[in-house]
Amino acid sequence: MKYKQLTSQQRYTIQNGLKQGLTKKMIAALIEVNESTLYREIHRNGGAKVYNAEKAQREADRRKTRLQKPRRFTHALKREVISLLQKKWSPEQICGYIKRQGRECVSHETIYAFIRTDRKCGGMLWKLCRHAMKKRRKTDKGKRIPIKDRVSIDLRPEEADGTRFGDWEMDTIVGKDGKGALVTLYERRTGYGMVKRLPDGKEAKGVEEAVYRMLIPYKKQVLTITTDNGTEFARHSQLAKKLSTKIFFAHPYSSWEKGGVENYNKLVRQYIPKGTNLEQYTDKYLMEVQKQINSRPRKKLNFNNPKNEFYKLLD
Repeated sequence: MKYKQLTSQQRYTIQNGLKQGLTKKMIAALIEVNESTLYREIHRNGGAKVYNAEKAQREADRRKTRLQKPRRFTHALKREVISLLQKKWSPEQICGYIKRQGRECVSHETIYAFIRTDRKCGGMLWKLCRHAMKKRRKTDKGKRIPIKDRVSIDLRPEEADGTRFGDWEMDTIVGKDGKGALVTLYERRTGYGMVKRLPDGKEAKGVEEAVYRMLIPYKKQVLTITTDNGTEFARHSQLAKKLSTKIFFAHPYSSWEKGGVENYNKLVRQYIPKGTNLEQYTDKYLMEVQKQINSRPRKKLNFNNPKNEFYKLLD
């Protein structure tokens, strides 16, 4: 059945029927619509007790006018979208950023469609997307090596749920054939991330020293750290003591329990692709990567950026 919008006369019939105490089934029969249509109409306009035909009609006219004026994906907007894509921003970040400035923007789905069309025409915009529009592949689970005195994430305090400032996540990124390694940190509330080169690879002592140097300026804001069961974090007790904090370990093969830093690693991979030798990247380059990622708008921050939020909350 082809859908038809309700007329003003039908809406007045609904209003009168509700006042008279008629059932929804009877009213639907009077205006010759399905009961589900009637229920949606009443619910959309405040419920049976306050339904007003005149007000409902005005709202319907307003919606109709709005939908008749679709947002245009202008050439100027396309140029801006391409410019922001080149900064490694996602379509959703682009859309949220523009709307936050009070300007009209097409939906992020439209931007994705624009990227797909560009790809079909031989363009390269798809390569600027975080995953290059690839599907995730499953990885094999290797043998787990226990870490001495590890404390399970089950014992992490409930308040460390990402809503308070000072709860961190920690991980490492390894280069091709084990050449080079990075350590990454992620503050859960603000989404602020840090990345640092590990000269000695995933050696536990080097990881401990690097993380200490990264977090010591913010020692008062390091309430907890959550990480995985990699042996590079074997010196967690020493690190926790030096920072006066508590370190918790996710369950084996449960990367989602530290999803913030996992996502941050994917952002870093936009600048440092998989399959590369990490030893070639300088500290200066990594600092620039960190700066660019922390300057991107985030949906969870109402499209403010992590850098602004992080430094706003520092004492």
